[in-house]
Amino acid sequence: MVENNYDILGIVEGSTEKEIRDAFRRLALQFHSDRGGENDQFIKIKQAYEDLKIGKKYPDTDIEKIKNSRVYSGDSEADIRRKNQILGQELSKEMKTAEEWASALNRSNMTGRKLFGSKTLGEIELERKANGALSIKGNFMAGSLTYDGPIIMQGSITSPSWTQEFKTNIHLTSGDFKFLDPIENKYRIDNGATIIVDNGNIVVGNVFGRKFRVEDPEGKVGVFQIQEHRTHLSAPKGKIIAENLVNTVSIDADSVIVLNVEDDVMISAREILFYGGKFTYDSLIELKNGGSIRFFENFSIQGLSGDAIIKLENGKKIRLFDLKTKKIRDLPDEYVPNKENYGKDDTMVGHGFTITYDMLDNISKKPTKKQKSWTSKFSFSKK
Repeated sequence: MVENNYDILGIVEGSTEKEIRDAFRRLALQFHSDRGGENDQFIKIKQAYEDLKIGKKYPDTDIEKIKNSRVYSGDSEADIRRKNQILGQELSKEMKTAEEWASALNRSNMTGRKLFGSKTLGEIELERKANGALSIKGNFMAGSLTYDGPIIMQGSITSPSWTQEFKTNIHLTSGDFKFLDPIENKYRIDNGATIIVDNGNIVVGNVFGRKFRVEDPEGKVGVFQIQEHRTHLSAPKGKIIAENLVNTVSIDADSVIVLNVEDDVMISAREILFYGGKFTYDSLIELKNGGSIRFFENFSIQGLSGDAIIKLENGKKIRLFDLKTKKIRDLPDEYVPNKENYGKDDTMVGHGFTITYDMLDNISKKPTKKQKSWTSKFSFSKK
């Protein structure tokens, strides 16, 4: 049986306003921390009194509490975990309903617009367009959504901490996933969200993962574990275009176009184009057979960590340091037939030079030296 606010104050249901006030004062004197009482019990008594003043019989449930308060600062780790789980559960239910609604419109080829969530949880608007595209306005914070068609997103995407059950997963079985003007609007994806596009492209802005320390589960003082929420984007048959990939991110696609890469980022693709000046901190490129890599920033060599690794599909690994120091003119002629177009100090990294899979697979191969014939050396000629 749930304890109601009358029970908390120790009075019968239907008590007068004066009886409610007198009960509160009596208990407040007993439990107030200034008089050596229990602070948690005092807070409970005060809330019951405030509730009864407005005619509210029962205290808020955990779900109602989280709906009424989105500010968690000062909470313990356990409280944050519990509230994120509740938030994730509620939002996941809303997104499941949204998915069913959008799928029904898709099957009947109808248009429609509807709000999901709430002002306390966060509202998100879905609209199916006449061309079959699904427009999403608002921040996507938890739950799964599968859609057979393109999605245009106006808002950021995140995933709840502390729970895998309600993490954000967006899956397109056809069409592109695109943010609307992501750089101008500063839309971002973070905290372990996943976007998978089976037959299309992904066009987004900044993408972040998250690493953080948690207390040892056995309670050892001063001992922590590292947990990560790796954000994952996948377009195996298409292209991924992003601004910055930072702190625990994985992406895989046929083609990738990105500005900067920082801190534990994994990129798997056939064609990879870098337009910024940073590729740093334990990041990894997995290059598919027949693929290529290009660094376009003229000064990108200054921002590239030598410990970053390029891994070929056949398992071979090359340090980025080797490419930063390898001069183009020292490559085999069959890979660079127009060496005269490059300066004597130009390396493989920067200036948009195309680094091919075969070139990397034979990185240690020496250029063929042209030898003069014996007859030409001694100025003999045939008559």
